[in-house]
Amino acid sequence: MPTIMSSAHKIVFLDRASLQATIRPPAFPHTWVDHDITSREEVVDRLGDASIAVTNKIPLRRAELDRLPQLKMIAVAATGTDIIDLAACQERGIVVSNIRNYATASLPEHTFALILALRRNLRAYAADVEAGKWQRSQQFCFLDYPIRDLADSRLGIVGYGALGRSVAALGRAFGMEICVSSRSPVDEPGIVNLPLPELLRTSDVVTLHLPLSPATRNMIDREQLASMKRTALLINTARGGLVNEAALADALRDGTIAGAGFDVLDGEPPADTNPLLHVKQPNFILTPHVAWASQEAMQRLADQLVDNLEAFVAGKPRNVVQPK
Repeated sequence: MPTIMSSAHKIVFLDRASLQATIRPPAFPHTWVDHDITSREEVVDRLGDASIAVTNKIPLRRAELDRLPQLKMIAVAATGTDIIDLAACQERGIVVSNIRNYATASLPEHTFALILALRRNLRAYAADVEAGKWQRSQQFCFLDYPIRDLADSRLGIVGYGALGRSVAALGRAFGMEICVSSRSPVDEPGIVNLPLPELLRTSDVVTLHLPLSPATRNMIDREQLASMKRTALLINTARGGLVNEAALADALRDGTIAGAGFDVLDGEPPADTNPLLHVKQPNFILTPHVAWASQEAMQRLADQLVDNLEAFVAGKPRNVVQPK
């Protein structure tokens, strides 16, 4: 059953279960309705008399928006807005706001958790210990898998917004050389600007931190994977559609690259047919879109979400997203 807070603006959160944080009541008259999850078939009915929709991952496309004349604002409880038809919102005068810079600790830390686990082959070694291999070893250790330092290796960051910058700061702390491929050249000491082909060809670790759009979909495909070092890692904590997943599955099995760590897939929850779900190798780590989700980050998100609502009702909308 949905839970309700209490008149004027009606706010409906379509997938409240996606945010494990305390949401303070907005400082304006309102009715608030929470639904743990909402199917696409339920969207129009649940938003029928709402002036504000809150969504984390429930899409709002033109077909739904055409049937929601009361809707004035969509508050996205995340940074990515590819689930929203921004052009249709602009045509209808619907304000879309998103959340910014709330996971600048959580997501970079998760990124480096993946990098370190893969660079040092932690999954493979832990599995061998569980299988009793260390116990049967004739010496104090066994070295069946390569272990590589991060120090003096090259970290290639594709996309250099707030998250890319935070990843770069951690990379520097590990003694890595930082190179960046970005829409605009980066003017920072110690940053090497590279075109994407050169970054892919020369980096020891490539990590993606940019939004999904028609221009970036499948930007890493078979050709790009084949250009990378055989010892390189590919990390994706941004959006699944940035990488051709079938091509990556083949590259991991064939040894085209050394490993990959992903927190996102193209289509979530993924279908059982997703090729990356069938890569059963220790050089691939897949986590279920949780890089952003530390308790601290989720609370910052919830606080900023209400800030966005209050700013909109005050006539000064913030964090507004426009179609590109």
